[in-house]
Amino acid sequence: MPKMKTKSSAKKRFRVRPGGTVKRGQAFKRHILTKKTTKNKRHLRGAVQVHETNLDSVRAMMPFA
Repeated sequence: MPKMKTKSSAKKRFRVRPGGTVKRGQAFKRHILTKKTTKNKRHLRGAVQVHETNLDSVRAMMPFA
């Protein structure tokens, strides 16, 4: 049998916390920042956790996490 592999894109984007939740970076913070308000950019700082509806697909991409 071939070995199970972690998706390279997933291991760059997600980290599994000790409690089992998965954290991710915020979207919409990379470019075209001049038209976004300061308040909007401030709320996009930091990491948030992956929603529970997407958790199964993230876990499937990271079988060893």
